[in-house]
Amino acid sequence: MNRERLYVIFQICGWSIYTLFQIVYSYDSSGSITTRRLVFFIVEGFLCLAVTHVFRNLIRKWKWLSAPMHKLVPSIFIAVFAMALVVYFLKIPVNVLLGRLFNPQTAFDLQQILGQSIVYSIVFFLWTVFYFTYHYFDQYNKSLKYEASMIEIELTNLKSQLNPHFIFNALNSIRALVDENPRKSKQAINQLSNILRKSLASDKQGLTNFDDELKIVKDYLGLESIRFEERLKTEFDIDPESQRFLVPPLMIQTLVENGIKHGISRLTPGGLIQVKTKVEGGKLRIQIRNSGHMVNGVKRGKSGLGIKNTVQRLKLLYGEEATFKIANENDNFVLTELVIPQNTSHESINRR
Repeated sequence: MNRERLYVIFQICGWSIYTLFQIVYSYDSSGSITTRRLVFFIVEGFLCLAVTHVFRNLIRKWKWLSAPMHKLVPSIFIAVFAMALVVYFLKIPVNVLLGRLFNPQTAFDLQQILGQSIVYSIVFFLWTVFYFTYHYFDQYNKSLKYEASMIEIELTNLKSQLNPHFIFNALNSIRALVDENPRKSKQAINQLSNILRKSLASDKQGLTNFDDELKIVKDYLGLESIRFEERLKTEFDIDPESQRFLVPPLMIQTLVENGIKHGISRLTPGGLIQVKTKVEGGKLRIQIRNSGHMVNGVKRGKSGLGIKNTVQRLKLLYGEEATFKIANENDNFVLTELVIPQNTSHESINRR
């Protein structure tokens, strides 16, 4: 079930049960209940729902779900008591509107305020514990799914991201350079070494710094430029804000490789690979353009596993928060675009 829909159901059901409990308890205590008191309990339940909904939005805005425990606990205690005070003072105009007896001396008595606020604080604290417990278990479940998926697709990832043909071609290119240009061959060996090291470490990482991923992309294109020579042109247009983001390791490299394999390598004159990033609305938009054309939505030639793995990894890491698309931009270029959110609670996966 969609997480937002599940949240709405839990909110409505939870506070409806709380309201019903208040009504039953009041009736059981006095043997009867007036219409005004019944309406008051319903309005009170709605106020609690509204206040917790605002609190939930603030939790997401302030990124409390990924905050360290020593900072989170005191913040929660302050927040639940603040919510209790808000509900207490919101009840006062509700009482007045319902025509119930209102005594300012009693309503604004410090002992009365603290007493009822403590009761509300307990209720809101239980709501907060439930909310955070659900998200921590959900995050833990995602971590387990991610690990299981990485085990399952590790071999296919390596096959699609760093296939034997690429290694073979790279080594052949380096061998040809050894006598012709020793300095450039040494640089190429370093580039291949960086890619191999990153590839072997990728199964242990959930996310990596964007700058590190960009270096691997440049190393990969540097090696491919030896093979394609003048047939391969590259361009980079990188938003400086991109470095604040974490990205799945080797994902951009996989998409660049896909553009060369299914686009440029099939064009006699070669073509262009452009990597462009832009930070918009707290999200990182990554665009990869390559010369070529897709026929009926499918690239010429057999499609590899890289795209399927990319979509699967994005879904596991970000759910519905990330998007991916690949399509013809015009007759000469294919545009691959992915949008990922800023560093979220998924950082915990990277630190494990």
